[in-house]
Amino acid sequence: MADVNELRALQASLLGALETARALAAIKSKVIDVEPGSDIDSGDLEELGRLALAQAVASQALRGLVEAIRARRGIG
Repeated sequence: MADVNELRALQASLLGALETARALAAIKSKVIDVEPGSDIDSGDLEELGRLALAQAVASQALRGLVEAIRARRGIG
């Protein structure tokens, strides 16, 4: 029988990773559209760093859950 709490944790973790990806996508133009030779605004750089960290943490949490489920199921 499937563990309902495990499934809910996996779902929440996936949604967290997707939300941080959307947040990064929302500031894409603030980085991509900077002209060569120009500096990225310090506030935008701070936001990018914060969102990149959030994305890394969310993705690692998701990966950890996936690996825990795989280990519980005996999958390589």
